[in-house]
Amino acid sequence: MRRTPRIRRAREPRTRPQVVAHRGSSHEAAEHTLAAYVKALDEGAEALECDVRLTADGHLVCVHDRDLRRTASTVGLVSTMNLAELDELDFASWKSPWSDLDDEAPERDPADGKVLTLRKLLETVADYDRHVELAIETKHPTRYGGLVERRLVDALGDFGWDGAGSPARVMSFSLNAVSRVRRLAPELDVVMLVEKAHHWPVLRPVVGDDWIIGPGIDELRAHPGLGRHLVREGREIHVWTVNTAEDLELCLDLGVTAVISDRPGYMLELLDA
Repeated sequence: MRRTPRIRRAREPRTRPQVVAHRGSSHEAAEHTLAAYVKALDEGAEALECDVRLTADGHLVCVHDRDLRRTASTVGLVSTMNLAELDELDFASWKSPWSDLDDEAPERDPADGKVLTLRKLLETVADYDRHVELAIETKHPTRYGGLVERRLVDALGDFGWDGAGSPARVMSFSLNAVSRVRRLAPELDVVMLVEKAHHWPVLRPVVGDDWIIGPGIDELRAHPGLGRHLVREGREIHVWTVNTAEDLELCLDLGVTAVISDRPGYMLELLDA
């Protein structure tokens, strides 16, 4: 069923970069958990970033790694498990492994450590009491190929967010994935993530003129020419992962329009100061 969309503002020129919570407020809480995103919203994050993968039974879930060893302390691949199986796992304890022994640690709601579906995150944003945007990254390679983008665009369509003025944008390091999103939803904003500076000369002739470019902060620092080229070409730039005052200063010098940070509250403090 298609959800009735709330009225959203079109993207406006910014006097400072948008602060995007990388996997939620992931410096403070376990990444990609509902608790991390609620904390990011409480801190004032203007957008939420997430990675999505497809489960064996066709659900999009917010998980970065293809396997579960790091964030769920178990052997297994997201793509080979059903949502019900993932829902039995704890995706939060790895962040604070000794919290059960700390008498002063706040009690944690077990639900906060469950696997987070993209639909639940979309509902959280749709129901929030202020405008919040989404930066959704599709992970590749994957056994499901282009089905990931098709399911994602369908999910956004259920909220009326698959066209112009959508609060969501889709990102990927895969040129094929970004191109696929543009074919499925031509008016949706897309971000071509750039892992290495030397990839840009190869990507430059084939990316769309209106695509946003997403380099990493480490590459911008190590290869200053990359930032200069993007600015000279008039490209909109979204930078990951910006966590320090020095990182932010570099982004401000380049005039980037979004900084993706594990520490959204700290970034907002620096910008407000």
